[in-house]
Amino acid sequence: MVRTTIAAALTSAAAIIATAPAAQAAAPASLRSPDKHIAVTVREDGGKLTYAIARDGKPVLLASELGLQLAGADLSSDLTLLATSAPREVEDHYQMAVGKKRDITYRANEQTWSLQNARQQKIDVEFRVSNDGVAFRYIVAEPSLPLKKLVQERTTFALPAGAKAWLQPMAVAQTGWSNTNPSYEEHYQMEIPAGTKAPTEAGWVFPALFKTGANWLAISEANMDGSWQASRLAADSTGGKYSIGNPMAAEVYTNGGLMAEVEGTLTSPWRLIALGSLQTVTNSTLGTDLAAPAVAFDASLVKPGHASWSWAILKDDSIVYDVQKKFIDYAADMHWDYTLIDVNWDRNIGYDKIKELADYAATKNVGLILWYNSSGDWNKTEYSPKNQLLTREQRVKEFKRVRDLGVKGLKIDFFAGDGQSMIAYYNDILRDAADAGLLVNFHGSTLPRGWARTWPNLMTMEAIRGFEFTTFEQKDQDLMPSHAAMLPFARNLFDPMDFTPMVFGDIPNIKRASTNGFELATSVLYLSGIQHFADTPEGMATAPAYVKQFLQKLPRGWDDSRLVDGYPGKYAVIARRAGDTWYIAGINGTDKEKTLTLDLSFVGKKQGVIFTDGDQPRSFSQRSLAASKKVAVTIKPHGGFVIQL
Repeated sequence: MVRTTIAAALTSAAAIIATAPAAQAAAPASLRSPDKHIAVTVREDGGKLTYAIARDGKPVLLASELGLQLAGADLSSDLTLLATSAPREVEDHYQMAVGKKRDITYRANEQTWSLQNARQQKIDVEFRVSNDGVAFRYIVAEPSLPLKKLVQERTTFALPAGAKAWLQPMAVAQTGWSNTNPSYEEHYQMEIPAGTKAPTEAGWVFPALFKTGANWLAISEANMDGSWQASRLAADSTGGKYSIGNPMAAEVYTNGGLMAEVEGTLTSPWRLIALGSLQTVTNSTLGTDLAAPAVAFDASLVKPGHASWSWAILKDDSIVYDVQKKFIDYAADMHWDYTLIDVNWDRNIGYDKIKELADYAATKNVGLILWYNSSGDWNKTEYSPKNQLLTREQRVKEFKRVRDLGVKGLKIDFFAGDGQSMIAYYNDILRDAADAGLLVNFHGSTLPRGWARTWPNLMTMEAIRGFEFTTFEQKDQDLMPSHAAMLPFARNLFDPMDFTPMVFGDIPNIKRASTNGFELATSVLYLSGIQHFADTPEGMATAPAYVKQFLQKLPRGWDDSRLVDGYPGKYAVIARRAGDTWYIAGINGTDKEKTLTLDLSFVGKKQGVIFTDGDQPRSFSQRSLAASKKVAVTIKPHGGFVIQL
């Protein structure tokens, strides 16, 4: 529930409702965060509307453009400012079953700028400033345009000179295996000069991470209801000026729309910029703060958990009855909640035998998750079940069928990209799955953009070059440690991520690049509503009993999280709390030993244990540890640790 009140104390010369456009042009408005550290200055000058952001007086974004171009209405130029609302306080309290913390309070100051173009067509730009960042969106209710069709959003983000960027390229549509791109599965380009052109015309994905001076900022979007396409940063950012990019033409549901097109009021997603210290940005919840509130869903069915998954190591040949029964036993032995049965189960096992497996799993308190192919004509994949989710009628029928089998959730794969019709397809699937009481995991997918708040049945989404890639080629395995050390600061920043981590045993035909301490740490470091662990029963059998016991009791959700230390692509140490117990996980993405001095005073005076790498390859060690302001931890190259306090 959002509470909005007029904040008289915020009223200033810049906040007075305008009666004369010229007066506003002479005195641009500034909106500040509740703690006064962040200031957004909005200015109309020469028919253009711009915004700039500063933190403690230091520029974070220089004057950047605002506006939309619609069919029949250019709302980005020849603009006149009609009015500026008084600032309002916005406060929102909500809970998340899947995320970095359970109970979240969002506070911001909000202000709206109302403008019209030379044809007297109107647009509102609504800004919010919180202590951890800035957000804005466009609202067009212009009655002279009953149908509002987006041609181009004109938003830009102008970085100061010398800024650095950590960015993932967007893959070109219809490339990759069986034409399944884009699916947010590229390697990051780290610490490159802001303004570096993207390697392809497809641009850069969200979240986009930057550093300017002492400030970090992460740019993304939220509140994707299916009426608008998912955006990205355009390929060309000459001079460090980034602009909103569009999906490519092929990124649509068959014969569906690419760009936003609505009758009535057109409301954009929130453009959000988390900013501040690296700790402030990493701890931010802006990505869900700005998402739509949760739809109704039976709370008793919202069950985050851990899962066994045979396909990660054993691939297609493992999707047979006997192997899946073995992995159900494995999940039960590990006290895990689910077993994921992947591709071609309909051919190799069949619905009747799936019912047998579901009944067997239920006797061991394990739920089944079944894989589906989302695609129609937008790629060349042949894995099945396919073509069964394309219409609402199909989904209602199929979802009821598998629910009646005792299945708890679905993994749905191979989407076409980010066009408006494809984003609507995601929302339609989530809605119909929620109605059927089914949990959802999307793979070969877009970025969630806050959906885990809106749809409580959404447990996780892939949208990452995850573990499976490290089983295909050695080069991906070799790059994995630094890639993993990037993820808490970008892909996993706001949204759940199905990386499918953790292997202690061998990977066929691949030389592992990480230690077992590193692998164990990812069980805490990565956020996913259902964590699908990649290791096999044989690999788990190589771990000592205390590691197995740790994983058997590992919490399914987190009450709080915070960055302890880290640097994108090099190392990351994150603390997560469940109840009264803190779990602090760290990984070293570099090939050199690293010694850190960690401030763990926030835990209090507690005694605990650290699990880390032993002296021998793939060995573990454990020792007691006391929380204090200065805790020294040495991490092996590509190594890791978990502290439990």
